[in-house]
Amino acid sequence: MPALAELPLRFREFSAEHPLSTARLARQIYHDRLFQGRIKKEEKAVANLERIIRAVLRLSQKQGFAAMSLRDLSREAEMSMGGLYAYFDSKEELLRMIFERGQRTVLEIFDELMISFSEAGAKLQAAICAHLYLSEAFPKIFYFFFMEAKGLTHEDQRRSIVLEQSTELIFASIIEEGVQAGVFHCENPLMTAAMIKALLQDWYLKRYKYVRRKISVEDYATQVLNLVIPYLKQPRSGYSSIP
Repeated sequence: MPALAELPLRFREFSAEHPLSTARLARQIYHDRLFQGRIKKEEKAVANLERIIRAVLRLSQKQGFAAMSLRDLSREAEMSMGGLYAYFDSKEELLRMIFERGQRTVLEIFDELMISFSEAGAKLQAAICAHLYLSEAFPKIFYFFFMEAKGLTHEDQRRSIVLEQSTELIFASIIEEGVQAGVFHCENPLMTAAMIKALLQDWYLKRYKYVRRKISVEDYATQVLNLVIPYLKQPRSGYSSIP
Protein backbone atom coordinates (compact mmCIF):
# COMPACT_ATOMS: atom_id res chain seq x y z
CA MET A 1 0.00 0.00 0.00
CA PRO A 2 1.48 3.40 -0.91
CA ALA A 3 2.17 5.85 1.89
CA LEU A 4 -0.60 8.30 2.68
CA ALA A 5 1.74 11.11 1.64
CA GLU A 6 1.33 9.83 -1.94
CA LEU A 7 -2.39 10.55 -1.99
CA PRO A 8 -3.11 13.41 -4.40
CA LEU A 9 -5.36 15.05 -1.79
CA ARG A 10 -5.40 14.97 2.00
CA PHE A 11 -8.68 15.09 3.86
CA ARG A 12 -7.86 18.03 6.13
CA GLU A 13 -6.62 20.30 3.34
CA PHE A 14 -9.44 19.28 0.98
CA SER A 15 -12.11 20.01 3.60
CA ALA A 16 -10.63 23.44 4.26
CA GLU A 17 -10.53 24.35 0.56
CA HIS A 18 -13.88 22.80 -0.45
CA PRO A 19 -16.19 22.94 2.58
CA LEU A 20 -19.56 21.20 2.42
CA SER A 21 -21.91 22.11 5.24
CA THR A 22 -25.55 22.72 6.04
CA ALA A 23 -24.70 26.43 6.29
CA ARG A 24 -23.36 26.43 2.73
CA LEU A 25 -26.41 24.55 1.44
CA ALA A 26 -28.76 26.89 3.28
CA ARG A 27 -27.17 30.01 1.80
CA GLN A 28 -27.20 28.53 -1.70
CA ILE A 29 -30.84 27.52 -1.37
CA TYR A 30 -31.68 31.04 -0.22
CA HIS A 31 -30.12 32.53 -3.36
CA ASP A 32 -31.39 29.77 -5.68
CA ARG A 33 -34.99 30.25 -4.67
CA LEU A 34 -35.00 34.03 -4.41
CA PHE A 35 -36.47 34.18 -0.92
CA GLN A 36 -35.21 37.76 -0.81
CA GLY A 37 -38.57 38.95 -2.11
CA ARG A 38 -40.50 37.73 0.93
CA ILE A 39 -37.73 37.26 3.53
CA LYS A 40 -35.56 40.33 3.38
CA LYS A 41 -33.06 39.52 6.14
CA GLU A 42 -30.66 37.08 4.50
CA GLU A 43 -28.80 36.00 7.65
CA LYS A 44 -32.02 35.18 9.47
CA ALA A 45 -33.35 33.27 6.47
CA VAL A 46 -30.12 31.29 6.07
CA ALA A 47 -30.08 30.44 9.79
CA ASN A 48 -33.66 29.17 9.61
CA LEU A 49 -33.00 27.18 6.45
CA GLU A 50 -30.02 25.57 8.14
CA ARG A 51 -32.20 24.64 11.13
CA ILE A 52 -34.72 23.08 8.75
CA ILE A 53 -32.07 21.11 6.85
CA ARG A 54 -30.44 19.83 10.03
CA ALA A 55 -33.82 18.78 11.42
CA VAL A 56 -34.71 16.98 8.17
CA LEU A 57 -31.43 15.04 8.24
CA ARG A 58 -31.95 14.02 11.87
CA LEU A 59 -35.54 12.91 11.28
CA SER A 60 -34.57 11.09 8.10
CA GLN A 61 -32.12 8.94 10.04
CA LYS A 62 -34.56 8.37 12.92
CA GLN A 63 -37.73 7.52 11.02
CA GLY A 64 -37.31 8.19 7.31
CA PHE A 65 -38.49 11.23 5.39
CA ALA A 66 -41.71 9.56 4.21
CA ALA A 67 -42.83 8.98 7.82
CA MET A 68 -41.94 12.52 8.86
CA SER A 69 -44.84 14.94 9.21
CA LEU A 70 -44.49 18.69 9.04
CA ARG A 71 -45.51 18.77 12.70
CA ASP A 72 -42.55 16.47 13.44
CA LEU A 73 -40.33 18.87 11.53
CA SER A 74 -41.81 21.87 13.34
CA ARG A 75 -40.94 20.33 16.71
CA GLU A 76 -37.47 19.15 15.65
CA ALA A 77 -36.52 22.48 14.08
CA GLU A 78 -38.19 24.44 16.90
CA MET A 79 -40.08 26.55 14.38
CA SER A 80 -43.78 27.23 13.99
CA MET A 81 -45.74 25.69 11.11
CA GLY A 82 -46.19 29.18 9.70
CA GLY A 83 -42.44 29.71 9.94
CA LEU A 84 -41.81 26.54 7.94
CA TYR A 85 -44.27 27.53 5.22
CA ALA A 86 -42.32 30.72 4.63
CA TYR A 87 -39.62 28.55 3.02
CA PHE A 88 -41.54 25.79 1.24
CA ASP A 89 -45.13 24.86 0.42
CA SER A 90 -45.01 21.07 0.88
CA LYS A 91 -42.86 18.14 1.96
CA GLU A 92 -42.28 17.32 -1.69
CA GLU A 93 -40.95 20.80 -2.38
CA LEU A 94 -38.68 20.61 0.68
CA LEU A 95 -37.26 17.26 -0.43
CA ARG A 96 -36.68 18.53 -3.97
CA MET A 97 -35.07 21.70 -2.63
CA ILE A 98 -32.49 19.80 -0.55
CA PHE A 99 -31.83 17.17 -3.23
CA GLU A 100 -31.27 19.52 -6.13
CA ARG A 101 -29.07 22.01 -4.31
CA GLY A 102 -27.10 19.34 -2.44
CA GLN A 103 -26.30 17.36 -5.56
CA ARG A 104 -25.44 20.48 -7.55
CA THR A 105 -23.09 21.63 -4.81
CA VAL A 106 -21.21 18.33 -4.95
CA LEU A 107 -20.86 18.66 -8.73
CA GLU A 108 -19.68 22.27 -8.40
CA ILE A 109 -16.94 21.16 -6.01
CA PHE A 110 -15.89 18.45 -8.48
CA ASP A 111 -15.70 21.05 -11.25
CA GLU A 112 -13.59 23.37 -9.07
CA LEU A 113 -11.21 20.53 -8.26
CA MET A 114 -10.75 19.11 -11.77
CA ILE A 115 -9.30 22.41 -13.00
CA SER A 116 -6.21 21.71 -10.87
CA PHE A 117 -5.35 18.40 -12.60
CA SER A 118 -4.50 17.82 -16.25
CA GLU A 119 -3.18 14.23 -16.50
CA ALA A 120 -5.90 11.54 -16.49
CA GLY A 121 -4.27 9.34 -13.84
CA ALA A 122 -3.88 12.19 -11.36
CA LYS A 123 -7.35 13.49 -12.23
CA LEU A 124 -9.03 10.14 -11.51
CA GLN A 125 -7.16 9.72 -8.23
CA ALA A 126 -8.22 13.23 -7.18
CA ALA A 127 -11.86 12.59 -8.17
CA ILE A 128 -11.97 9.37 -6.13
CA CYS A 129 -10.45 11.09 -3.10
CA ALA A 130 -12.80 14.05 -3.48
CA HIS A 131 -15.92 11.88 -3.48
CA LEU A 132 -14.76 10.02 -0.38
CA TYR A 133 -13.74 13.20 1.43
CA LEU A 134 -17.04 14.94 0.69
CA SER A 135 -18.98 11.97 2.04
CA GLU A 136 -16.71 11.87 5.09
CA ALA A 137 -17.20 15.58 5.76
CA PHE A 138 -20.98 15.34 5.39
CA PRO A 139 -22.09 11.69 5.69
CA LYS A 140 -25.69 12.54 6.63
CA ILE A 141 -26.38 14.37 3.38
CA PHE A 142 -24.90 11.56 1.25
CA TYR A 143 -26.92 8.99 3.18
CA PHE A 144 -30.00 11.19 2.71
CA PHE A 145 -29.42 11.35 -1.07
CA PHE A 146 -29.18 7.56 -1.27
CA MET A 147 -32.06 6.62 1.03
CA GLU A 148 -34.67 9.29 0.30
CA ALA A 149 -34.65 9.43 -3.52
CA LYS A 150 -37.66 7.09 -3.50
CA GLY A 151 -39.71 9.89 -1.91
CA LEU A 152 -39.34 12.17 -4.91
CA THR A 153 -42.03 12.53 -7.56
CA HIS A 154 -41.43 10.63 -10.80
CA GLU A 155 -40.15 13.73 -12.59
CA ASP A 156 -37.98 14.76 -9.65
CA GLN A 157 -36.61 11.21 -9.44
CA ARG A 158 -35.65 11.44 -13.09
CA ARG A 159 -33.81 14.72 -12.50
CA SER A 160 -32.18 13.35 -9.36
CA ILE A 161 -30.94 10.26 -11.20
CA VAL A 162 -29.42 12.47 -13.90
CA LEU A 163 -27.61 14.51 -11.24
CA GLU A 164 -26.55 11.42 -9.26
CA GLN A 165 -25.18 9.75 -12.39
CA SER A 166 -23.21 12.88 -13.22
CA THR A 167 -20.45 11.76 -10.86
CA GLU A 168 -20.31 8.41 -12.66
CA LEU A 169 -20.03 10.29 -15.94
CA ILE A 170 -17.15 12.33 -14.50
CA PHE A 171 -15.29 9.12 -13.65
CA ALA A 172 -16.14 7.61 -17.06
CA SER A 173 -14.97 10.69 -18.98
CA ILE A 174 -11.66 10.71 -17.10
CA ILE A 175 -11.16 7.01 -17.85
CA GLU A 176 -11.95 7.62 -21.54
CA GLU A 177 -9.48 10.49 -21.52
CA GLY A 178 -6.85 8.16 -20.05
CA VAL A 179 -7.58 5.51 -22.68
CA GLN A 180 -7.16 8.09 -25.46
CA ALA A 181 -3.85 9.22 -23.93
CA GLY A 182 -2.59 5.64 -23.63
CA VAL A 183 -2.52 5.86 -19.83
CA PHE A 184 -5.44 3.49 -19.15
CA HIS A 185 -6.71 0.28 -20.71
CA CYS A 186 -10.48 -0.11 -20.44
CA GLU A 187 -13.12 -1.48 -22.80
CA ASN A 188 -16.12 -0.18 -20.87
CA PRO A 189 -15.41 3.10 -19.05
CA LEU A 190 -19.05 3.60 -18.01
CA MET A 191 -19.33 0.18 -16.39
CA THR A 192 -15.97 0.66 -14.68
CA ALA A 193 -17.11 4.07 -13.41
CA ALA A 194 -20.27 2.50 -11.97
CA MET A 195 -18.16 -0.07 -10.12
CA ILE A 196 -15.90 2.67 -8.74
CA LYS A 197 -19.00 4.54 -7.55
CA ALA A 198 -20.21 1.42 -5.72
CA LEU A 199 -16.88 1.20 -3.88
CA LEU A 200 -17.20 4.84 -2.85
CA GLN A 201 -20.80 4.44 -1.67
CA ASP A 202 -19.79 1.60 0.62
CA TRP A 203 -17.79 4.09 2.66
CA TYR A 204 -20.80 6.14 3.79
CA LEU A 205 -23.53 3.50 3.63
CA LYS A 206 -21.65 1.03 5.84
CA ARG A 207 -19.57 3.33 8.01
CA TYR A 208 -20.01 1.07 11.03
CA LYS A 209 -17.68 -1.52 9.43
CA TYR A 210 -14.84 0.92 8.97
CA VAL A 211 -15.30 2.63 12.33
CA ARG A 212 -15.10 -0.76 14.03
CA ARG A 213 -11.96 -1.66 12.07
CA LYS A 214 -10.40 1.75 12.76
CA ILE A 215 -10.02 2.48 9.04
CA SER A 216 -9.76 6.19 8.23
CA VAL A 217 -11.06 7.84 5.08
CA GLU A 218 -7.46 8.22 3.86
CA ASP A 219 -6.81 4.51 4.50
CA TYR A 220 -9.91 3.68 2.47
CA ALA A 221 -8.98 6.10 -0.32
CA THR A 222 -5.53 4.53 -0.55
CA GLN A 223 -6.99 1.03 -0.82
CA VAL A 224 -9.50 2.06 -3.50
CA LEU A 225 -6.71 3.68 -5.52
CA ASN A 226 -4.60 0.53 -5.12
CA LEU A 227 -7.44 -1.47 -6.67
CA VAL A 228 -8.54 0.92 -9.41
CA ILE A 229 -5.38 2.54 -10.79
CA PRO A 230 -3.27 -0.63 -11.34
CA TYR A 231 -6.33 -2.31 -12.88
CA LEU A 232 -6.77 0.49 -15.40
CA LYS A 233 -3.05 0.66 -16.22
CA GLN A 234 -2.72 -3.08 -16.84
CA PRO A 235 -3.17 -4.11 -20.51
CA ARG A 236 -5.66 -6.95 -20.85
CA SER A 237 -7.32 -9.00 -23.52
CA GLY A 238 -10.52 -9.56 -21.53
CA TYR A 239 -12.29 -12.75 -20.52
CA SER A 240 -13.92 -15.17 -22.91
CA SER A 241 -17.48 -16.17 -22.13
CA ILE A 242 -17.79 -19.61 -20.55
CA PRO A 243 -20.07 -21.93 -22.51
